[in-house]
Amino acid sequence: MAKYVYFFGGGKADGNESMKNLLGGKGANLAEMAGNPALKLPVPPGFTITTDVCTYYYANKRNYPKELKSQVDAALKSVEKLMGKKFGDPVNPLLVSVRSGARKSMPGMMDTVLNVGLNDITVQGLIDKTNNPRFAYDAYRRLIMMYADVVMEKAEGIEPKSGKGIRKILDERLEQLKHEKGYKLDTEISADELKALVAEFKQIVKEQLGKPFPEDPQDQLWGGIGAVFLSWNGKRAIEYRRIERIPDEWGTAVNVQSMVFGNMGEESATGVAFTRNPGNGEGQFYGEYLINAQGEDVVAGIRTPSPINEYSKNDQSKDHPTLEEVMPGIYKQLFDIQKRLEKHYKDMQDIEFTIENKRLFMLQCRVGKRNGVAAVRMATDMVKEKLIDSDTAIMRVGPNQLVELLLPMIDPAAESATSYIAKGLPAGPGGAKGRVVFTSEDAVEWASRGEKVILVREETSPEDVDGMHKAQAILTSKGGMTSHAALVARGWGKCCVVGCSDIEVAGKTFKTKSGRVIKEGEWISINGTKGTVYEGQLGLVDIDLDNNQAFNALMAMCDKTRKLRIRTNADSPVDAMKAVSFGAEGIGLFRTEHMFYGEGSDKPLFLLRKMIMSSTVEERKAALDELAVFVKHDIKATMEVLNGLPITIRLLDPPLHEFVPHSEDKIEAMARELKIDAAEVKRRGEALKECNPMLGHRGVRLGVTYPEVSEMQIRSILMAAGELIKDGKKAFPEIMIPVTCSANELTNQKKIVDRVYADVCETLGVKKIPFMYGSMIEIPRAAITAQSMAETAEFFSFGTNDLTQMGFGFSRDDIGGFLPEYIAQKILPADPFQTIDQDGIGELIKYGIDRGRLSRPQLKVGICGEHGGDPESVKFCHRVGMNYVSCSPFRVPIARLAAAQAVVEDKNSGNKLKTTAKEVKTMAKVTAKKATKPAAKKAAAKPVKKAAAKKIATKKAATKKVAAKPMVKKATKKATKKAAPVAAKKRGRPAGSVKKAAPVAKKAVKKAVKKATKPVAKKATKKAAPKATAKKRGRPAKK
Repeated sequence: MAKYVYFFGGGKADGNESMKNLLGGKGANLAEMAGNPALKLPVPPGFTITTDVCTYYYANKRNYPKELKSQVDAALKSVEKLMGKKFGDPVNPLLVSVRSGARKSMPGMMDTVLNVGLNDITVQGLIDKTNNPRFAYDAYRRLIMMYADVVMEKAEGIEPKSGKGIRKILDERLEQLKHEKGYKLDTEISADELKALVAEFKQIVKEQLGKPFPEDPQDQLWGGIGAVFLSWNGKRAIEYRRIERIPDEWGTAVNVQSMVFGNMGEESATGVAFTRNPGNGEGQFYGEYLINAQGEDVVAGIRTPSPINEYSKNDQSKDHPTLEEVMPGIYKQLFDIQKRLEKHYKDMQDIEFTIENKRLFMLQCRVGKRNGVAAVRMATDMVKEKLIDSDTAIMRVGPNQLVELLLPMIDPAAESATSYIAKGLPAGPGGAKGRVVFTSEDAVEWASRGEKVILVREETSPEDVDGMHKAQAILTSKGGMTSHAALVARGWGKCCVVGCSDIEVAGKTFKTKSGRVIKEGEWISINGTKGTVYEGQLGLVDIDLDNNQAFNALMAMCDKTRKLRIRTNADSPVDAMKAVSFGAEGIGLFRTEHMFYGEGSDKPLFLLRKMIMSSTVEERKAALDELAVFVKHDIKATMEVLNGLPITIRLLDPPLHEFVPHSEDKIEAMARELKIDAAEVKRRGEALKECNPMLGHRGVRLGVTYPEVSEMQIRSILMAAGELIKDGKKAFPEIMIPVTCSANELTNQKKIVDRVYADVCETLGVKKIPFMYGSMIEIPRAAITAQSMAETAEFFSFGTNDLTQMGFGFSRDDIGGFLPEYIAQKILPADPFQTIDQDGIGELIKYGIDRGRLSRPQLKVGICGEHGGDPESVKFCHRVGMNYVSCSPFRVPIARLAAAQAVVEDKNSGNKLKTTAKEVKTMAKVTAKKATKPAAKKAAAKPVKKAAAKKIATKKAATKKVAAKPMVKKATKKATKKAAPVAAKKRGRPAGSVKKAAPVAKKAVKKAVKKATKPVAKKATKKAAPKATAKKRGRPAKK
């Protein structure tokens, strides 16, 4: 019988922390805390219903496996036995919570129901047992509010009659009661008032939802279980999974746990704490608590929580008593537990606890959400503390978290020149500016129009997740550092200020204490690091990473670990300097055409247009000679900054029509500028127009039809490098030909390179200018014919933007109309222009690399499209054996981290060598076959005039066959030995695959050699055998 329910409690547990896929993160950790002999923490007993049930539930029209009911009943009895209470018992009732628990934390995105089991009968039993009617009715009204909202409305998909959800209606009635009585806090409401409110709540639920609140505890329990499973596919959970890239098929577990109460009076409390500060990574115990409250109160931010210790105090809670002061014994116990938990899990833990009548209970522990600043500091600190190793530290920081360290902050000069209008708690890093909006829906709508917005709320709830994600920043007037807004913002690295009591939100305005009213659409600026709010738009500046010790320590670990080199896409010395400061090891894409755009481009653009409008070759060359001065200057200045680091310079790529104007006024201006007739400018411009310029007269095609254009660029590159070298400096250009689809194109342009190189060396009086010649691989045919391309090209750089366009047949500029639907309907897993499509375009890339390295084993391979900065794409580049990736300067640190993570993932993934033997076998067969065919053909083609001559030839061939055997055997052995490690190494696999690959390769070569040594092959057999594998790797056969 399948096991669907796992019990925990009383020092025992059916599960453990390794079972997260089955029990979810919460269930696995509850089992670990309760049952691991090294921990055995005070965890209220309960049980977990597995994620398998969730999958079954959706696959079987909301039905459960038949064994589930009996397993739940048995587990419930075990809980009752430990607690000494009975579920549904009128005298001594057991109450339980029903909570979600996916394998990856999704804070607040799924549903929870507390106090399950209370009704009009059991509430009296709870009063008698606790002698505390106020607590009992407070727990009862909370159950009605949660159950009506989660189970009766959301799970059933009921649309609210009045436009307000049932929770909002009940909340408003609660607030109305407090207002009528003059109360500020929920805790001021008396037992009698709560009892009356419970009756009123039931009546409202029946009127609004058309059915009564269920009195049967079993109905409540199963209603809660079903609602949690249904919440896996709730709107906010789906949206959060989309943002976090959590697979839909994982499902959630359900945790049913006996209730312990933090709302039993002044000696009870509830809280949330972190073993380290999740905001900055400092190694200090940090948290908040509320006296006489339940857990939802802390996260919801309804009341400003108190600090657990002095370190946790902030501007809002500086006068509140700490838990350490109020309950020193409990605090010491909690402090010791958090130390044990962090040591056990070897990571920062987010813990939830409840104190019931001065008795501590642990309700949850999980890996704590943290922002990027904290993630980097924690990872590097834990390595220093010898808690984790460097590989673990590298995997602890998400590439997107690293982005947060690079986020801009409010300009200190602008900040000091003005005064803030409000101050709250700094919950999310960096600075932001945007227009104020007050609802999640407005944030989404405004952002879709391209507006930068800041979402301002009293407090956020899980329903606001869409708007929170779209907003530049979040500002709330309520809530603490463990509130929902703070938790989610921290997880996303979103600039956020919470608990800003200096503002009062009313409708679509907020008012500051000084009386200033900010309306929807007005600009504000926020410093999420300080918690300050400013009116208007303050400037943003880049942060200083040079003095960030944690960042530099992490990057040092990454650089020591990674195999891929990281370059940048840059077109100016300024960009190059920025990238080098971020750790770039060269430029992977320098676009010559970029000097014709933007600041300082007037003169170069004029000369380019002059060249385009030239009517003779002589005119064109004259214009190009003038233009060469500017081209050489830009390239030389960038090379000088790089100081010998490689720079891949792509020759002119766009079609010429992009550089000529097409509107009447600009045509006339250009005619005046060039001193030619406007009608002639228009005629020549029209002549350049193409129906499909992306596939038209561009790239290498320009160089073939106008060789003088290629020559000017090549001469400028080599002159720039040569002059630097002559001055005792370093330079290493890589000349890259774009839009190639034929090896003949490369040969054509190589002739120009060779001629110009000889001329430049002679002109400058230098013996050698180091450089490389290569091709951009951005057309599918180029990848398919890579073997012949590599005979001329010394390097490949995959231009994945165009390769993706041509491979998919998608226009990158026109996919907005259908791509979102493709992703929503899972036709495509992701935008292929952001993350490499590994099944299609990725296979083209892999094929191109493999075939290219058959001709040239040392072929340098890189990538220079936008994918070079995408973490998943960087990892793919590592796996297929590229030498480097190139990305924008800002993304260089992300690429460094992703490249290191790829190596660590390789170490942790086990055996990846299964395909190596097969690949070597295939290549060896192809090699031998190709090597023997020409020899046999050549021998067979020789005319034999006489029978005697034929006889002699046969005899000679037989003799040579025997003589060839030892040489063949020796060459086969050498070739096989070399072939296997190359096949492994060039695909980014360890050379250990040789053991598997070698016998297969050897067998294949041997078979081919046998064919090659037939008498008809004669003399050629000797040569064919060693060439069979050696030549295919681009290595000469050793005699």
